[in-house]
Amino acid sequence: MKNIHFQDKSPDNPYLLPLVSLFFSAVTLLLASRAVANNAVLRSIFSCQAQGLGGATPEITVWFQQGTNLSFIQTGEKIKKAWIDDPSNVTIDFDGPVCQQFGQQQNASPTDCEKSEANVIHLRRIPKLDIPGLPNTDSTLLSVVTEGQGKRKLYTFQVNYGDGVPEYRTLAVFADPPSNSETSCVRMNS
Repeated sequence: MKNIHFQDKSPDNPYLLPLVSLFFSAVTLLLASRAVANNAVLRSIFSCQAQGLGGATPEITVWFQQGTNLSFIQTGEKIKKAWIDDPSNVTIDFDGPVCQQFGQQQNASPTDCEKSEANVIHLRRIPKLDIPGLPNTDSTLLSVVTEGQGKRKLYTFQVNYGDGVPEYRTLAVFADPPSNSETSCVRMNS
């Protein structure tokens, strides 16, 4: 049997191999981070932005493949009431009891709304239902009233209908960062 001898043909530059390895590692990390960003589990927004105090209506998208959560857990607020203007394209559910008073019902219990304990709204896109009187639109408005730390807040979200692969699963509302100004989120017109 013949002995095979490999000649050592290492490069003249001893730094070349570590640099090539570093380059491929960086490219791998970049591609992986882009893949994670394209399939993000969570998007976040501060409370003042979610209330529209920055001058823009926040948006949330729902897809057919999975539902989208709107979470107020991080704010410590309880959802007292929520309604969606056009229920023909999306269903709405909660992680706990919410106020069930509708209109001017005489038999509704006033304590019903005090027992609201939900922190999360789950939205799910459905095939369009034909509901007489509702116009055909590309989006709808979700209004949410919450209560926490002795304050009530009104949030409004433009609900958009997405096609294809969902971009995220949860939009989390976070408490506002500490600020010296009550109007830190408000955009002033010049």
